[in-house]
Amino acid sequence: MYKKEKADRAEKVALLLQKENPAPKTELTHVNEYQLAIAVMLSAQTTDKKVNQVTPALFAKYPDWEALASADTDEVAGLIRQVNFHKGKAQRIVAAARTVLSLYDGMLPHDMLQLMKLPGVARKSANVIMQELWGIAEGIVVDTHVSRISQRLGLTSQKDPKKIEEDLMSLLPKKYWRNFSGSAVLHGRYVCTARNPKCGECVLNGICPSAHKI
Repeated sequence: MYKKEKADRAEKVALLLQKENPAPKTELTHVNEYQLAIAVMLSAQTTDKKVNQVTPALFAKYPDWEALASADTDEVAGLIRQVNFHKGKAQRIVAAARTVLSLYDGMLPHDMLQLMKLPGVARKSANVIMQELWGIAEGIVVDTHVSRISQRLGLTSQKDPKKIEEDLMSLLPKKYWRNFSGSAVLHGRYVCTARNPKCGECVLNGICPSAHKI
């Protein structure tokens, strides 16, 4: 497929997803920047539902960066033990809290590269934090759902999330990045599922080359 054809399809996809989800929001429960950032760090290779089950107790005991920075990592690990890789994540979120305090005076930086200096924050997490908290889209969130639907739609043949993001950013005008990131995640989670995708009720089935073939 020529680049222009891919770009045309990508824009049609973005417009249809935007119509389906005009204002997508993360399903990670949070009330402030601290809670969202920690929840995002915990969500790597873990469902949002599972993260939402452990964060109430975590935030009750450690309500802010200062409290978490002085926490015992074993105690933190015990509170989040239901999430995958809980021991490593406990170490990283405590280290992240200390970094926020030491480098950024207790405030999350509104900058992709600065955010990625925090332990536990890679590019996908930084994209989520920036888009959800401040509406800043410096890239496109690529999780397992976005990877899957982008491949099924023929927008990329890449497997690596970084390369998938590069492909999507080259196809989509920046004005679509924020909505596409959130709406594609939800679409992949509830409609274009890994197994038994709901092609019959999918708003993209008219332009998707994989529709009714999986």
